Amino acid sequence: MENWSVDQVCNWLRQRNLGELVPKFREEEVNGAALLALNDRMVQQLVRKIGHQAVLMDLIHKYQQQKSGLESLTYCCETASPKFPEVISGKNLKSFFARYKMLQWTSSYALPDFPYDVKCLLAEKKCPDHSMRIRIIEFLQADMTKYLEGSLYPNSQQYNIVVNALLQAYPFLDEDGNGFLLWKRALKDRFKYVRRPIEDDEQVLRNKCKFGHRRGQTRKSSSAENKLDDIQVQAEEEPVHLEGSAMDVHIKWLKQEYMKTQRNWKEVDNRMNVTIEMRRKMIRDKAPLKDILRLYPFLRCPYQLFREFQLLTHMDIYKKTVEILEVYSENILSLYVVRNNPINIMLQENLKRHTEEDILKYMKMTAACLLLPDVFGDDSSLFAAVNEEVKTATPVLEVKNPFNVNSCEFALYVEREELAQLDDCTMALAALVAAFHVFNIPCPKRIHRTLNFLESLVFEVRSP
Repeated sequence: MENWSVDQVCNWLRQRNLGELVPKFREEEVNGAALLALNDRMVQQLVRKIGHQAVLMDLIHKYQQQKSGLESLTYCCETASPKFPEVISGKNLKSFFARYKMLQWTSSYALPDFPYDVKCLLAEKKCPDHSMRIRIIEFLQADMTKYLEGSLYPNSQQYNIVVNALLQAYPFLDEDGNGFLLWKRALKDRFKYVRRPIEDDEQVLRNKCKFGHRRGQTRKSSSAENKLDDIQVQAEEEPVHLEGSAMDVHIKWLKQEYMKTQRNWKEVDNRMNVTIEMRRKMIRDKAPLKDILRLYPFLRCPYQLFREFQLLTHMDIYKKTVEILEVYSENILSLYVVRNNPINIMLQENLKRHTEEDILKYMKMTAACLLLPDVFGDDSSLFAAVNEEVKTATPVLEVKNPFNVNSCEFALYVEREELAQLDDCTMALAALVAAFHVFNIPCPKRIHRTLNFLESLVFEVRSP
C-alpha cells in the first residue's frame, strides 16, 4: 500500500463503498504513503461524514496492525531458538504456522505470467472481450490453486488479494469503478465450476459434515425438520428480505424511486451496482422473473437493461446494434431469400410514399431487423410478432405498424409479459439480445443462428 499511486488509492476507496471520498483525495493528492500517514485531525479535514471518518481510520489501523504482525512474526521465525517447538506445540503450533503461511501468501502473491496474446492485449490497455476475460480468469484460478497447494477453496481475503493485484497492475480493467466486484465474482464462479466434478472429495465431505450433512443422508426424518429445511432454503434464496438488512434498504429505495416520474438516475445506478451480486445470484438460481422484477423494477427500463449487460460483458450493446444495422441492412434487403417476404413487400409499398432520407433509412433498418430470422432460415415467430399476439415465452419483440412513422410500436416480451416499451428497431434488437444474457435464458434452437450472428458481432468474435 505504501507504493500506491493516487489512482490506486481511489480504486481502494471505491471497493470499500467510500467512493464519495474520491474527489477530495484526488484534489489533495493522497497516495499510498500519505494514506498510511493520516492522523485523526487530517481525516477530519479530508472527510466530512463521521461514519466515513470511522470506517477509514479503522481500515488504516487494521492494515498497520496486519503489517506489524507480519514483521514481528517473520522476525520471530528467523530468530527462534532450538527450544521453539517446546514453547509452541500441538494445536498452537499448527495454527501458528497456518497463520504465518496465510500472511506470507498475502505479502508474496504476484500475478502469473500470462500467455503472449493476453500480455499484448494488456500492454495495449485494451479491455478484453468475453473469451479473453475467460482466459485471464482461468490463468488466475490455476495460479491461485498453485499458491494454495492444490486447494480449490480460497477464502474471501485471498480472492480480494488476487483481484486487487490484477486491478493495481492493470487499472483500466476497473471500468466505471465496478471491476473489482465483477472480476471477483467471475473468479469465484470459475472455482465453483472446477469444484463441480469433485463431489466425493474428502474436503467436500468434511465441509458437509461440518455444516450438518451426514454421509449418505437423502431426506429429513420428520415433518418438523422438513419445515425447518424449507425455511432455511427460502432464507438462502431470498436474503434480501431479511428485516433491517442493508440490502433490504437498497431494494426498498429502488422500488419507491421506480414509482416516481422524476428519478435520480445517478443514485439508481449506484444502488443497482451495490445490489448486483444478489441480483445475479437470484438469476443464476432460476428465481421467477416476476420476483426479480418486483425487487429490481428498473430492469424494465431499456437503459438499465443495457447497463446490466455492459456490467456483465463490458460491451455497449446499443452502440454495437446501431453499427450492425447500418452495415448490414442494405445487404439483407438485397438477398433473394427475402425478396417475396411479406415484410419486404410491406417495406417497398411504404418506401413509395416517402422521400425524406431519414425516414427511408429508418424503414430499411426496421425491415432488415425483422428479416434477420428469414435470412438464416430460423423461426421468425420466436424473434418478433409483427401485428399479432405474442405466443412464445422466451424473449421476443412485439411490433405494431413497423413502417408507420407516427404509430409504430416496439415492445420486449419475456414469459408472455411486456417487459419494456422501446423507441425504435435498434433499441428493440439490442434489448432482445441483452434480455437473453441479463436473465440467463437459454436460446431456442429455432432462433439460434440469428442470435449467434448478432452475438458474434456484438462480442467481436468474428466479422461475417
